[in-house]
Amino acid sequence: MRIRGAVGLLLGLLCAVEAAKVNKHKPWIETTYHGIVTENDDKVLLDPPLIALDKDAPLRYAESFEVTFTKEGEICGFRIHGQNVPFEAVVLDKSTGEGGIRAKDKLDCELQKEHTFTIQAYDCGEGPEGDNMKKSHKATVHIRVNDVNEYSPVFKEKSYKTTVIEGKKYDSILKVEAVDADCSFQFNQICSYEIVTPDVPFSIDKDGNIKNTEKLNYSKDRMYKLTVTAYDCGKNRASEDVLVKINIKPTCKPSWQGFNKRIEYEPGTGSLALFPSMHLETCEEPITSIQASIMLETNHIGKGCDRDTYSEKSLHKLCGASTGTVELLPAPSTSANWTIGLPTDNGHDSDQVFEFNGTQAIKVPEGVVSTTLKEPFTISVWMRHGPGSREKETILCNSDKTEMNRHHYSLYVHNCRLVLLLRQEPTESENYKPAEFHWKLDQVCDKEWHHYVLNIEFPAVILFVDGATFEPFLVTEDYPLHASKIETQLTIGACWQDLSGHDNDTETLSEPLTGGSARMTQYFRGNLAGLMIRSGKLENKKVIDCLYTCKEGLDVQLPEEVASAVKVEFNPNQSSLSLEGDDIESFEKVMQHISYLNSRQFPTPGIRHLRVTTTVKCFNEETCISVPDSEGYVMVLQPEEPKISLSGIDHFARGAAEFESTEGVTLFPELRIVSTITREVEVEAETEAEGEDDPTVQETVVSEEIMHNLDTCEVTVVGDDLNGDHESLEVDLAQIQQRTLEMSSSNVGMVITGVNTMANYEQVLHLIRYRNWHTEALFDRKFKLVCSELNGRYISNEFKVEVNVIHTANPMDHANNAMVQPQFINQVQHASVDLSGHNLVNTHQASVVPSAATIVIVVCVSFLVFMIILGVFRIRAAHQSTMRDQENGKENEMDWDDSALTITVNPMETYEDQHSSEEEGDEEEEESEDGEEEDDITSAESDSSEDEGGEQEDQQGSSRQQQLEWDDSTLNY
Repeated sequence: MRIRGAVGLLLGLLCAVEAAKVNKHKPWIETTYHGIVTENDDKVLLDPPLIALDKDAPLRYAESFEVTFTKEGEICGFRIHGQNVPFEAVVLDKSTGEGGIRAKDKLDCELQKEHTFTIQAYDCGEGPEGDNMKKSHKATVHIRVNDVNEYSPVFKEKSYKTTVIEGKKYDSILKVEAVDADCSFQFNQICSYEIVTPDVPFSIDKDGNIKNTEKLNYSKDRMYKLTVTAYDCGKNRASEDVLVKINIKPTCKPSWQGFNKRIEYEPGTGSLALFPSMHLETCEEPITSIQASIMLETNHIGKGCDRDTYSEKSLHKLCGASTGTVELLPAPSTSANWTIGLPTDNGHDSDQVFEFNGTQAIKVPEGVVSTTLKEPFTISVWMRHGPGSREKETILCNSDKTEMNRHHYSLYVHNCRLVLLLRQEPTESENYKPAEFHWKLDQVCDKEWHHYVLNIEFPAVILFVDGATFEPFLVTEDYPLHASKIETQLTIGACWQDLSGHDNDTETLSEPLTGGSARMTQYFRGNLAGLMIRSGKLENKKVIDCLYTCKEGLDVQLPEEVASAVKVEFNPNQSSLSLEGDDIESFEKVMQHISYLNSRQFPTPGIRHLRVTTTVKCFNEETCISVPDSEGYVMVLQPEEPKISLSGIDHFARGAAEFESTEGVTLFPELRIVSTITREVEVEAETEAEGEDDPTVQETVVSEEIMHNLDTCEVTVVGDDLNGDHESLEVDLAQIQQRTLEMSSSNVGMVITGVNTMANYEQVLHLIRYRNWHTEALFDRKFKLVCSELNGRYISNEFKVEVNVIHTANPMDHANNAMVQPQFINQVQHASVDLSGHNLVNTHQASVVPSAATIVIVVCVSFLVFMIILGVFRIRAAHQSTMRDQENGKENEMDWDDSALTITVNPMETYEDQHSSEEEGDEEEEESEDGEEEDDITSAESDSSEDEGGEQEDQQGSSRQQQLEWDDSTLNY
């Protein structure tokens, strides 16, 4: 029974195993899986684990049973469904159905952070061939790729730049920003920023905002350069730090921008734009109107600005004033010497300014002024006066020379008032008449130069100050003067009074001009210039404006599009202008067209200060912003100084008869006046070196002739003064007046004054003649000529002329014909050229001058003739020696024959045929006292020619006509 039971059980088991070989069930897996994988790993951690179950799997019995398992119920694999899934599923244990998922390649979280796909399990099927394979359902798998901190932060900009205004603390000046390429929040976030640059007044927060930790100062630092870095949350530092530039801008202050403080002006270039790039910074304030004034400060130049520095008398003529003007403060000269010794201010371009310090005064000589107060007359003066004084300060005073000390008329300053005293001469009626005219003026005491003109046509007196008219605020009356025969004295800088029999505490002149009892009182303290009296004439407003108008000033050429938008006004001398408008753009265009102009040919160099004052208004019609004054200066450069050269014949001789004739002897027959300027120019010089094709720029000095006016030419005697009893300098006054010039003469020479061209001065100087009607004891006279421009600012060379007197005697018979008396002529092309010796020319046919010569003179003349004959033989010997040494004879050498002697001379250049004459007679009667001198000169020239030889001919071929030529056809020996 036991055996039967065991067999039955075994059969049952075998039947069960056979039944199990049939694959009836599908594998089973979870419906959803979640996995995590790291970028640098391929293993995926799944939740839940990947396990497939199959009901077909055999049961496991006790270990005592030996069971042979078949493949039915085993899991043979997992299949992933999806496109481009970078994962694969593997079976780790077929019997248990355990599997896993792994990455095929290295994953990149930055490219794809999550992956989703489906997975399906399948069993091994039935039998060896795996028939009837069963698949599980599809399960969804979600896999997240975990990030690795592989990237560093990178700034979005290569650099950062901003501008801040000084004096403010900002919450944020600018923000820098960096990014991280990592995919995870942990590693792609920037956790902090840092300023690497040490010791800077800035900080940065975690969001990249930079702010200043203290107020910034533009004067201390105008720009800061910061280096900034960033860190991500994984502590990775930025791959490259970034540069941050922070410019510091001054506190926005409304002002004119683009204004050059130094502006250079080159003389002769016309107008120069002062503000070509100027614009107004308004700090974004809404402006409704704008006003500006531009001031050109020239008070330190001359008498308030740049004017021609001719004498006041010349300026009156240039301005169209008629004749009759008397200059009371002329430049010291031989003809006007009463200002000699008076302190002058010569520091302003030769502008003649006289200084009065309260101790100096001058007397005007008698006859200079012959003003009759019954007629209209004019007084004009330039004056600079300081603070007022309680004492009277006299500018001009005409008072009694002796005894009564009455003031006939005077102009003085008292308590900043200008007062004209005008006492009437005795008349039939003894009624009160206007006597003192008072003007209270700020200009009198402001220490600035002002031009005063008083037009006096009694009883009316009109005052012009800088071209503006002023009426007297007070007129006092007085009786006319009593009749008197006392002469008057005109003084400047004080009043003259006689103290005989009077006690007076006034000061005494250091050098009294009259007796010791005469003194000055009411001294003036200040500067005066151009003091003039015009008798019998009233100056009109046009002349006054011309005298006052400056040669420099501001100018503006308004563009057409803005001419109506901006109002422009000038002051009379154009030293200031005012602008007014409501459009800033148009206003700026007008400012850019304002220019400086100096019309003088030779302006005064130096600085002219500029000041721009501006006022703006906003919509509320109030001054909303304040625009500070802009200051600068115009630098007028030094003009090219002209060199005035006088040249001509500087040595000649004439017969005594010519000196004694009514025409006299012309002193400057061939005078030339030339003015040149010297300047440096750049020229291109070609180089001869090989490979140097480019020319070399070199600086060279060139001289250029220019034309300008002259205002003075003075002829003075060198040596003894002229003796008016028998000699004089004369000129055709009609020719002088025709050229609006004036002439004054004295025993020391002649002065020609007036502004005129160099050509006109040449013509007048050609007419100056020297006469001497007592020539017996005269052998030579020397003169000096000097011309100048602009009141002595530019002075010519001293051109000296020597004239010799040829004395002639009564003719006497002689065996041989006498030599002709020669004249001295020596022409120079420039005063600096040194010409040695004198040239001989034939004289004019000399008239026989009656003489009271004694036997001594006859013996002396005979001796001189003898010396000349010896000199002739010496010259002949030298000539023959020279002819033997030279192959070709020269046309200017000496030839001899046996006939009488004749001397023929070609003077320099154009004077070859001038002043030639011939006189024949006995040798004892013909020769003058200078015959010996002439013979010595002739011999010297001949010897010099012999010594120099052919080299002299090459260097001075153009001067051959100056050599001596001898004609021996009439010489008997």
